[in-house]
Amino acid sequence: MTRRPEIRYNTLAMAEFLDTTGVSHALTEIVKGAQERLVLISPYLKVNPRIKELIEDKNRLKIDVRIIYGKEDPPPEIAWLQSMTSVRTSFCQNLHAKCYLNENEALLTSMNLYEFSQVNNYEMGILVYREQDPALYKEILEEAMRIVRISKENPVTTATGYVAEKPPKYSALDPTRGNTRPDPQNPKVGFCIRCKVEMPSNPTLPYCKSCYAIWARYKNEKYLEKFCHTCGTKHRTSLRKPLCLDCFKKVP
Repeated sequence: MTRRPEIRYNTLAMAEFLDTTGVSHALTEIVKGAQERLVLISPYLKVNPRIKELIEDKNRLKIDVRIIYGKEDPPPEIAWLQSMTSVRTSFCQNLHAKCYLNENEALLTSMNLYEFSQVNNYEMGILVYREQDPALYKEILEEAMRIVRISKENPVTTATGYVAEKPPKYSALDPTRGNTRPDPQNPKVGFCIRCKVEMPSNPTLPYCKSCYAIWARYKNEKYLEKFCHTCGTKHRTSLRKPLCLDCFKKVP
């Protein structure tokens, strides 16, 4: 009798398929596990109480949270979200994608943040781990951040609806005006010290356009950020000191 070969399952699979229950659990864990960044992209901005509690906790920890939605009607959560200083919401026209990620995992799914989807609908999803498939995770992250960049950040909300947001007083190095000065030693590649997105190297203003708009509200040059502008490694930096010690030593 021929013995069948033993089947060994790959515990380090690059991606994991999830059903409705798995998607709901993975979303909760992604929000709960975020230590550096949290990006939530969903057409409908209606959040269930459990996710709200977790987002509020991330706000207390001052973790950068980006929420992108695609329905034009002012959702009821806007006032709640805008009461938190570390949470930013933006509107993206024609948004249909549903993607949720932190610095270690990314979830692509059919499920909205809309609570109804998690209770009544059949959902599917694919969970990608950065450690096991860094290339795929990077592609998802880059597309998510592209959606963040092209989205319009919400104005202030009042009881009567939206009111126009006063434009911040940008400095002469405002990246939205295209007059930043590149670093002559490394004119091509740098990293935003807050979100780590790639950008032109510019130690005098080491923020991407989106992060600069938030920083400009307070203009605290000593506010601690998360990444080195030159090498992108995790490091305590600021506008005054945007480089890690190793990169700073290499500056002529």
